[in-house]
Amino acid sequence: MGVIKIEYIYAGMLLHNAKQPINDENIKKVLSAAGVAVDDARVKALVAALSEVNIDEAIKSAAIPVAAAPAATAAPAPEAKKEAKKEEKKEQASEEETAEGLGSLFG
Repeated sequence: MGVIKIEYIYAGMLLHNAKQPINDENIKKVLSAAGVAVDDARVKALVAALSEVNIDEAIKSAAIPVAAAPAATAAPAPEAKKEAKKEEKKEQASEEETAEGLGSLFG
């Protein structure tokens, strides 16, 4: 059997969000509707694992690090803008040099 696949977890979270019972029958329906081949052993393992978890509390505790992650990656954005401006200036200078070079050929 192995690890519970992410599709199975998504099915459980979808049912939770829709306020539907997370049971074998509903998990199988969601997976089948999504075109996922259903493994009965994985379904039973998921239902058993989620029966021991307060999903709302798990989402709340996981939401803090996830919400903080975009703020950490947003900081380098000004540097990227500076680099883009430098690159644009280089392209403009290159075009001017090319025009000057052609002008000297026909002098």
